[in-house]
Amino acid sequence: MFGLFRRKTETEKLQNRYKKLMAEWHNLSSVNRAASDAKYAEAQEVLIQIEKLDQ
Repeated sequence: MFGLFRRKTETEKLQNRYKKLMAEWHNLSSVNRAASDAKYAEAQEVLIQIEKLDQ
């Protein structure tokens, strides 16, 4: 209730994006290997951004 109007931080936004990309990566891993590798690479870039913000 108290967090209803709280804005998400940049780190929270990136963490949600990372989770979404990893879920897509997992779903594509058994269907299309090239698309799966691209999603994984994109997720790793987001992870690097998260680590830079945490420092």
